[in-house]
Amino acid sequence: MKFSELQLNDRVLDALEAMRFDECTPIQEKSIPVILEGRDLIAVAQTGTGKTAAYLLPVLNKLSEGGHPEDAINCIVMSPTRELAQQIDQQMEGFSYFMPVSSVAVYGGNDGILFEQQKKGLMLGADVVIATPGRLIAHLSLGYVDLSRVSYFILDEADRMLDMGFFDDIMQIVKYLPKERQTIMFSATMPAKIQQLANTILNNPAEVKLAVSRPADKIVQAAYVCYENQKLGIIRSLFAEQTPERVIIFASSKLKVKEVTKALKLMKLNVGEMHSDLEQAQREEVMHEFKAGRINILVATDIVARGIDIDDIRLVLNYDVPHDSEDYVHRIGRTARANNDGVALTFINEKEQSNFKQIENFLEKDIYKIPVPEELGEAPEYKPRSYDGGRRNFHAKGGRNANRGGGNAQKKGNPSKGRSGAPKRNNNTSGSSQK
Repeated sequence: MKFSELQLNDRVLDALEAMRFDECTPIQEKSIPVILEGRDLIAVAQTGTGKTAAYLLPVLNKLSEGGHPEDAINCIVMSPTRELAQQIDQQMEGFSYFMPVSSVAVYGGNDGILFEQQKKGLMLGADVVIATPGRLIAHLSLGYVDLSRVSYFILDEADRMLDMGFFDDIMQIVKYLPKERQTIMFSATMPAKIQQLANTILNNPAEVKLAVSRPADKIVQAAYVCYENQKLGIIRSLFAEQTPERVIIFASSKLKVKEVTKALKLMKLNVGEMHSDLEQAQREEVMHEFKAGRINILVATDIVARGIDIDDIRLVLNYDVPHDSEDYVHRIGRTARANNDGVALTFINEKEQSNFKQIENFLEKDIYKIPVPEELGEAPEYKPRSYDGGRRNFHAKGGRNANRGGGNAQKKGNPSKGRSGAPKRNNNTSGSSQK
């Protein structure tokens, strides 16, 4: 569907034409009409599907038509991170170019001048405020911010905000809002805690849910079935011959990130860490150093799995199996961007096998299993189990051979390595054992 087929006014369409936006993405096609109708909405779609435009365009359409107070904050857009808030602000500037709509981005930092600029925008009543929870609460606590006339309350990456511990902050902000408002929630996943939040702050919402897309075909996916204490040894083997470049290692918790980072530093690898315990200034410094190539490996929680654009990541390594298929897709989607190739490796310990099998079922293929280096000892068998009515069902095929590669396609030893230390793209790594 074309944007011109939606009920958007000429100012919005002029902005879209100037930005050379013509065709709607599926999430935009389904969400924009609902928001224009004035209904609350909960939308589930992956990062990179055009969610920002899906909520900004209809809200800007309404604001540009008038009828809202000129000296009041009319819309709040909540973002989990400063980086995403900045990206939303950039899109806001483009979409609102032909409209008399003002905006201000409110996020953390150590710059006192920036805080004063944010304060001025909030006090004057910017039409749209794009904010991280903590910084908005800091301004609210000083008593000069009036949210009593907000018409639109939008939560972007809602699941990530809850993962980062912002539930109480969101509920605190909601207390400042009028009960009569339109609330819009976008999330990449729909766990129970998101449903709970939706039930609390949304009023009879419409639901839009897009199926999670498969990873790009150009991502070479492979895995190691191993014991937990073999994971660091595999990393040492991967990077023994080639200096790693542009690598992200995802771990399941802040504690695990810290442990892995410390271990890699002992290996004399050039590594940085990213998690929510870091101050905003520290996170910005780490990301700046990584993007500039002064840090080769970034060990991170899922805080960087979404909303940050780095186009030349060569290897994504899942130190732990992600909790669900959506997180797996988001993580490995950091590589093979902007027409680049990329490799995604996953470490699977004994307890993570069922989780990984669910991911394989979602992908509708078996991921190639690379043999663990012989010097690390015997690896566990790959015998993932799923539970159905309390009965154990074993899905692994091939007996003991299943643990070392899922079939006869495997050979002992390490695969050939590319510049990042990861397997090159070839017939073996693409997985002759795949369906």
